[in-house]
Order: sequence, then structure tokens, then C-alpha cells
Amino acid sequence: MTKLSVNINKIATLRNARGGNMPNVLQVAKDVQAFGAQGVTIHPRPDERHIRYQDAYDLKPIVITEYNIEGNPIEKFMDMVLQIKPTQVTLVPDSVDAITSNAGWDTVKHKDYLAEIISEFKNNGIRTSIFVDPTLDMIKGAAKTGTDRIELYTEAFAEAFENGNKTAVKPYADCAALAHKLGLGVNAGHDLSLGNIKFFKEQVPHLQEVSIGHALICEALYQGLESVIQEYLEKLK
Repeated sequence: MTKLSVNINKIATLRNARGGNMPNVLQVAKDVQAFGAQGVTIHPRPDERHIRYQDAYDLKPIVITEYNIEGNPIEKFMDMVLQIKPTQVTLVPDSVDAITSNAGWDTVKHKDYLAEIISEFKNNGIRTSIFVDPTLDMIKGAAKTGTDRIELYTEAFAEAFENGNKTAVKPYADCAALAHKLGLGVNAGHDLSLGNIKFFKEQVPHLQEVSIGHALICEALYQGLESVIQEYLEKLK
């Protein structure tokens, strides 16, 4: 079964809108795990517009499943991850002003840079993953950095699938197969939803983990958080 890691950034966005502590990010992290999620994902950004750096520290004793922290490895981010030592760190090349992640790493151009960062994290017992576009050359480049896993950036698939183009999954399947052949674990995330997750899971081999936040929280507004998590778990079997 592919593991489900729930990204709780949107919970923090809602909390920050009123300046108080409702909804409580720590309680929601407890709840999604109690409802069956096998991991919790956060993506703190420098402006702390949703998850704050302090949240990352506060969540450490709360997350008893897998703790995945995503972000651009600027100095502040690296210091935080090395102190917290989550289960996994996912390296994402998002710019400071990006609304959301919008591209994967060029693992060929940035091989040496990524290799140095990944070595630091792995020496501290933290599993590493690189956010990548579904391009075979980027998978080959990732394998040369020493990373443990790649996370396939799935926005292009989600957009095409919504428009009826199911063939858009093929690059992801090909990249996953190559990653597995090269000894890399395979994660995926971005715009995956209840509408496309089952098809993606069926078509993409060796899929170990998906990280889902925005769609899951939107769906939960109508169906309830526990119900939606259970539906994802059923589709990921």
C-alpha cells in the first residue's frame, strides 16, 4: 500500500487568518494520524504565511508516524531540520515569493549543490527526497546526488487528467520505473485528489508515499476530515 502523508499547511493558513490558535495545528496533526494517515507533511516558508518555524518544532513530539518537512534548503531551513531530525526532508526549489511549489530541481545543473546538502542530512539520520519534474534526465541526475528518494511533481498530470487526458500519466510511470531501477524510492505530490489518486496509483509503479494537502482539506470541508482520509487510504490500497 502507498502511504498517505497529510500536508497540514492549509490548517495553519486558516489559523493565521484570525491570529489565534483555531484550528489548532497540533491537534489536527494528532487527528489525521488517529484517522489513519501514515505521515504528516509541512512546508514552512521564509515568510511563515502558513506553517511557522515554531510549528515545526512543536510538531516533533506530536508526529508519531512519519514526519516529512519540505522546503528550499536555505540556511534557516537547514538549521531547523538538523535540530528536529524528522523522518524525511523533501528538498523543493521554491522561490521566496512563490505561492506554491511550481517546479522541480534541475538535478543535473545543481548536482554538486544537492549532493552536499543531502550528505549533511543523511549523516544526521534523515531520509532525503528531491522534488523533481517527470523527466528521465532529472531522475538520472537525482540518482547521482545520493538522495534516498524522489518526489514526482504531479501538477501537470492532475491538470491533464481533469481535462480527460489519461496518457499524461506515462512520463510519471516511466520515471518511477527508472527511479526504482536506480535504487531510488518514489514519492509523489501536488494537486493529487480523490478524483485522480486511484488512477495515478494504479499506473505508477513502486509508489511509496503521496503527500496531499490542498485537495484533501478542500474535500474535507464537505465530507469531513476522517471520512476523506479513509477514502484516500482505500484508493491507495
